[in-house]
Amino acid sequence: MEDINAESAREKSIRHGHPSTLHLWWARRPLAAARAVLFAQLVDDPSSHPELFPTEEEQKKERERLHGIIRRLVVWENINDEGLYREAREEILKSTGGNPPAILDPFAGGGTIPLEAQRLGLEAHASDLNPVPVLINKALIEIPPKFAGKPPVFPGAAETRLGPWPRATGLAEDVRRYGAWMRDRAQERIGDLYPKAQVPVLGGDGKPTGKTTEATVIAWIWARTVICPNPACGIQMPLVRSWWLGKKKGKEAYVVPKVVDDVAARGGRRVEFSIGHDPKQAPTTTSDGTMTTSKGATCVACGGFATLAYIRSEGASSRISAQLLAVVAEGNRRRIYLAPDEKHAQAANTPRPANPPTGSVANNPRWFSPPQYGFTEFSDLFTNRQLTTLTTLSDLVSEAREQLHADAIAAGLTRGEPLSNGGDAAEAYADAVATYLGMAASRLSDYGGTISTWMPDPKNEGIRNTFARQALPMTWDFAEANLFSESSGNFGFMLRGIARVLDELPARNGGNAEQADAASRDYTNLLIATDPPYYDNIGYSDLSDYFYVWLRRSLRDIHPDSFGTMLVPKAEELIANPYRHGGKESAERFFEEGFEQVFARARQAASPDYPITTFYAFKQAELEKEGVASTGWSTFLEGMVRNGWTITATWPVRSERGGRMISVGTNALASSIVLALRPRETTAPATDRTGFLVALHSELEEALPRIREGAIAPADLRQTILGPGMAVFSRFSRVLEDDGSTMSVKTALALINQTFDALQNEHDAELDADTRFCLDWFRSYGWDTRPYGDAESLAVPLGLSVDGIARGGTLTSGGGKVALIKPQDLAPGWDPAHDDRLSLWEVTCHLARAYATEGREEAARLMVGVKGRVDLDEVNRLATRLYELMESQDSSTAGLFNGLGGAWADVSATSTTIRPAAVAETLFGEEI
Repeated sequence: MEDINAESAREKSIRHGHPSTLHLWWARRPLAAARAVLFAQLVDDPSSHPELFPTEEEQKKERERLHGIIRRLVVWENINDEGLYREAREEILKSTGGNPPAILDPFAGGGTIPLEAQRLGLEAHASDLNPVPVLINKALIEIPPKFAGKPPVFPGAAETRLGPWPRATGLAEDVRRYGAWMRDRAQERIGDLYPKAQVPVLGGDGKPTGKTTEATVIAWIWARTVICPNPACGIQMPLVRSWWLGKKKGKEAYVVPKVVDDVAARGGRRVEFSIGHDPKQAPTTTSDGTMTTSKGATCVACGGFATLAYIRSEGASSRISAQLLAVVAEGNRRRIYLAPDEKHAQAANTPRPANPPTGSVANNPRWFSPPQYGFTEFSDLFTNRQLTTLTTLSDLVSEAREQLHADAIAAGLTRGEPLSNGGDAAEAYADAVATYLGMAASRLSDYGGTISTWMPDPKNEGIRNTFARQALPMTWDFAEANLFSESSGNFGFMLRGIARVLDELPARNGGNAEQADAASRDYTNLLIATDPPYYDNIGYSDLSDYFYVWLRRSLRDIHPDSFGTMLVPKAEELIANPYRHGGKESAERFFEEGFEQVFARARQAASPDYPITTFYAFKQAELEKEGVASTGWSTFLEGMVRNGWTITATWPVRSERGGRMISVGTNALASSIVLALRPRETTAPATDRTGFLVALHSELEEALPRIREGAIAPADLRQTILGPGMAVFSRFSRVLEDDGSTMSVKTALALINQTFDALQNEHDAELDADTRFCLDWFRSYGWDTRPYGDAESLAVPLGLSVDGIARGGTLTSGGGKVALIKPQDLAPGWDPAHDDRLSLWEVTCHLARAYATEGREEAARLMVGVKGRVDLDEVNRLATRLYELMESQDSSTAGLFNGLGGAWADVSATSTTIRPAAVAETLFGEEI
């Protein structure tokens, strides 16, 4: 699990070729996690084949071999390792009798699960109610296999490569070529809207020479404005979040406002802007910007204040304008910031296109604030220049398609030549490439609207896209990207992202993506693996309208079934949207009932041969407040159990790092859980509370060792133990309480946790005496220093002396005072060979300290040094126990044990590569 989680988190920083760059979609599941889950969903555990693996040791060895395949599968760099994937497919075929089931994700979203199913050689099916993810899934799994191995048709392109065009690389090349063709045509038509900038030429001393040269503009930075409400002022006041442009040390840049007289301006004055570079004069926390989102704006001319209510009323009356703050030009490995001039202000002053896309922004202030300020239509979220650019590109898609069709015929794809699955080859290919071109234009809108902002961050100085988060917020100063530049936000950037994805796609086995309601679609002969929406986490349909209006414009003729409606269907969307369903309570009821319908329908066609899998995404706030027994989680499980499913496993998936995000070694709970479910037998018996508890105790005790083989971080163990616990609960038709009522899932979750605690305590009695003393001491006193007598009263019943325990290296004793030694305070260079009183506590603390401070290699060396003297499986178990004990009292120390537990498999594997002699030389030095 830690390998899967680490690779899932690493994916966040991968862009070249990652499917997320095909087109934006929200809350995509990591490819690594989906790939691992699908493999595990179809491959038998070795215990299923006692005739091949009769002993537990043989089963463990085989399980580790299969885990090794998973470890390699989840590494991004192995994405096109055909040998590895052949090995994985052979395992799947072996476990499925050579006939693996077709995989369906009925909430396909960004397409992660169907794509990874296809990569593993499975027949992939995707469906979604929303046409935008349906198109994304078609682009990932349905279109590429049709043209796998085909060369590009753009004149001369096929000759640029010696040898074959594997997978969908030919399709990718045509996307690049015809995308460039579109860009050139657009530049011919609207290039004058994007003038170059005159930048000063610097001499050898770094000072201006008085000469200028032309440079391409990267972006124009604007501020929205309103009329100052002070009657004595009345100036057009800028609404600016921050004056900062760039914060790189030695290259600081910021906007400097100045009020000047201008008889032609409103009130006889206006604000003009220049660029400052002196860090000593730079904006401070108190002087940065004029706008606070929670209160309103301060006028730079009179100091008066415009409240949010006033700004909203001005917006409702269409009196919010925009003023150019700065021009950003390309320099020699740096940004050049220029003061605005009339030429650049006028270039943007182009007429609004006659036929911009139509559609209203959702009036839901939780996710969409622009309508409160008068920006009620999607076309209101773009400048006239941006609208002209996007409509020009959208219209060019159909022109490119016509050119493609002609070139496809010239390349040999004749009008009458059928595809293998029927249809006209030339037209189908032209439609395919045009689909990706339309997606590029849509993707450009994410950077090409007035919600995009400029980031002065030294590490990422540039344009932030519209959907930096899962909402459409109101912005005050915004960045307008140059379509024809080579910096972020340009059309070429969008094309490259899409083409690189196509280069890496498996493009095999065929695939199917369709628009369908998960609550009513057919599930016959399909195995479910899905990542459903979670309550009201994300308003997918309302958000995706932003892209839909552009996709509909360019691709309606190619995909009429997907883009026949004015906006995305919403009434049946399975999320708990209070604004659509009359409040939070009724919205949650709608979601829960709809979710039950999906799993009830899936149960009707479910096969007992394989488990289905589903991801459950916790809300962070929910975890912090209620933990793994949260109300939403128990309701979710209740619906599954009630509709005939047995929950057989719950595996924690973490895909975030840094800050509040999850990382190995921290104590935060996993942000998602993968559930495995099987259909419950219709003849399943009922039981009472006592019967449930007896079975629970027995089966959790048996499950714990196997769970630990998965290298679960201690912080995630309670989430994982819910799987075998819920397997016991949900295999009964019902569990009866003493009063005859049916036990709820919430009660069952509490009992599972209590049983887990009891098992932990029972196991403590089997530990060595020194370790039991340390556990008793920590439970009683933590890390506090206490009188010698307190220690003696705990030691004597265990047959120990306090001095003996202190000699074991876990305790300090002197002056009548005693305290446990924290792992962080243990001395480096500990030599287990010279320690004649090893305890599990001491070894676990030293390993945790070594792993946290010196790394895996040092921890592995210590592991080799104690091998044979202590049971290493017990050390791993104790790391989890210590995490559990310390997590609420001392989170930093608990984190050491969480890190060791999560990395146990890696440390163990490393220890097998270290020669004992090398260990001796390292530990004993000159004594060798």
